[in-house]
Amino acid sequence: MTTRNERVKAIKEAGYNTFLLKSEDVYIDLLTDSGTNAMSDQQWSAFMLGDEAYAGSKSYYNMEAAIQKYYGYKYIIPTHQGRGAENILSKILIKKGDIVPGNMYFTTTRLHQELAGGTFKDIIIDEAHDAQSLHPFKGNVDINKLEMLVNEYGAERISYISIATNVNMAGGQPISMANLKELRAYTLKHGIRIIHDMTRVAENAYFIQQREEGYETKKIAEIVREICDNTDGATMSAKKDALVNIGGFLATNEWDVYEEARNLVVVYEGLHTYGGLAGRDMEAIAVGIRESLDDNHQHARVGQVEYLGHKMMEFGIPIVQPIGGHGIFVDAKAFLPHLTQDQFPAQTLAAEVYIDSGVRTMERGIVSAGRNDKGENHYPKLELVRFTLPRRVYTQAHMDVIAESVANVYDRRKKIKGLEMIYEPKYLRFFQARFKKL
Repeated sequence: MTTRNERVKAIKEAGYNTFLLKSEDVYIDLLTDSGTNAMSDQQWSAFMLGDEAYAGSKSYYNMEAAIQKYYGYKYIIPTHQGRGAENILSKILIKKGDIVPGNMYFTTTRLHQELAGGTFKDIIIDEAHDAQSLHPFKGNVDINKLEMLVNEYGAERISYISIATNVNMAGGQPISMANLKELRAYTLKHGIRIIHDMTRVAENAYFIQQREEGYETKKIAEIVREICDNTDGATMSAKKDALVNIGGFLATNEWDVYEEARNLVVVYEGLHTYGGLAGRDMEAIAVGIRESLDDNHQHARVGQVEYLGHKMMEFGIPIVQPIGGHGIFVDAKAFLPHLTQDQFPAQTLAAEVYIDSGVRTMERGIVSAGRNDKGENHYPKLELVRFTLPRRVYTQAHMDVIAESVANVYDRRKKIKGLEMIYEPKYLRFFQARFKKL
């Protein structure tokens, strides 16, 4: 624990950016669920079996077998984390002038698409941009929006459709199986790939099991496999669902794509049988994939998120509804309505929560959205603070502390002043930007 004065000093030195805080100054860390999960005894045991051979590691083949068994993809390229896979995939599939539709952008994904010469186009349903909409599958694709893009640009200019399971920027919102199957039928008709951002696919499967007719008796593992079978390839950050601290992969069912990826991974990551990972990491991923598909694990994991969300709602805190899979997303526009978006309400709120209790969260609004190719700010409809819960780390008591802290800040919300950005890096500014109080 730190004192309030110590936290005021720490956040000011960090330029009011929670990414720039030192871990030792944080009490409860909800910055991200990426690589912050607790590994199980089975994963730690697997760690000790890591084959650290440079080429042909047995651990690679164990990981490959787990991916093929549970996800069904044919060809696997390991990478150090998800963005390594995004980089390689973008270089292979995107040509200058291409269009890449998707169910809402993600920061690193869109940047890699843009660096490869593509343009991201949002085709998520309108309800996803409404924090108060109770639509059970706000990650769904609007097929009419996709049809308009195909009519305007032609199917040949669409590199692939980027489909995230459990859409992060919408508040951890799932896509339905019915919508995915409708999309699959459309893409087969027009000869367009679906590339699956499967970082949180098991959480998405949990929501399908809980909310979608016909899936209530199916196991999460069955639902995950059905999701993957309706796509052509995937990028995966294993640091989320697969419960490890580092690692990811690129998966594809196309030999030509795999062959090119196998060449590029040597340039950017490492040999195609380790891809920037130690053998022990690949062993832990193989075990983590299996554990992530356990029904009891997902019920407990999402249940903790739901507990925190309901606790916040009892205090009157405006959050994205329905409650998502990996965290609670507080609606900063509704929380701080006196601040304009150019005064960075979500960034401000994240700093204020830290000052109150030492709880570290992160901004998901105008700062994360960045700028367009003309240098103008993107103005997303959602201006959110993400309270991301690491898996198998915190207790119910921690959730109570978090909710009470947000309630404390909510009580004094009218006195809170916004921020001004005083340093902005070229790419992914939310990681390193600095601010000062207005």
